Amino acid sequence: MKQGDFTEVAKYYINRPAYSSMLLEKLYLCVNPKQISKNDFKVAEVGAGTGKLTKMLANFGFNVTAIEPNDAMREEGQKYTKNTSIVWKKGDGENTQMPANSFNWVIMASSFHWTDYTKSLPEFRRILKDDGYFTAIWNPRNIVEDSIFYEIEQEIKRIIPELQRVSSGKQNTKKWEEILISTGDFEDCFFMECDYIEMMSKERYIGAWQSVNDIQAQAGEKRWKEIMNMIESKIKHLSIIEIPYKIRSWNVKKINQNKGNEK
Repeated sequence: MKQGDFTEVAKYYINRPAYSSMLLEKLYLCVNPKQISKNDFKVAEVGAGTGKLTKMLANFGFNVTAIEPNDAMREEGQKYTKNTSIVWKKGDGENTQMPANSFNWVIMASSFHWTDYTKSLPEFRRILKDDGYFTAIWNPRNIVEDSIFYEIEQEIKRIIPELQRVSSGKQNTKKWEEILISTGDFEDCFFMECDYIEMMSKERYIGAWQSVNDIQAQAGEKRWKEIMNMIESKIKHLSIIEIPYKIRSWNVKKINQNKGNEK
């Protein structure tokens, strides 16, 4: 499995956790200074995957375009959101293939870390309307010591001592506020986070792990099988698994064309 290629894990993405609806509502109020109605508020979710956040945005009443480069992920997303008004397009963070000045809000959910931000941020500015916002949001597990989730993480580190996670919990330590304004396309970064709990069956929990690309790519088949056997053993006594998450978002405002030209 190639790191960053989600073709083989697309079918498992349905098992992943959602995002906090409360946080999304609060973000909408912050990124919508002109108080545009939800129906007229155009949102582009880039790297939409299989539509986990996309469907939530559509259910809020937003006008949503989902942009996803991977064919298998996009096909799963189209099936998952088939009874909504979401429009699916092929594109990526560096080249959305969307018209300029088209959206009020661009958002990437658990995917901005895969982009070349020196190219993706100028692209997001291009497709945003004046006063538009970009949001990078993640939903990492909130892992605390003496929990079963901490034990699982420690065992994974034992099995793959050289493991480098792309984005996971405390390991997601990049200074996003600095990165997001570094290209001169955005300003006024603000951060919002909240706690979130998701209840999963054992089957869904295992399926969520099967969707994790970066560990599988680095583990190889033998060690990945050892990891999955370990996780199954850890949760075998549980019927429902209560998983704490920490939803985190970094949000920046587009620097309008005239202002950008002055710099």
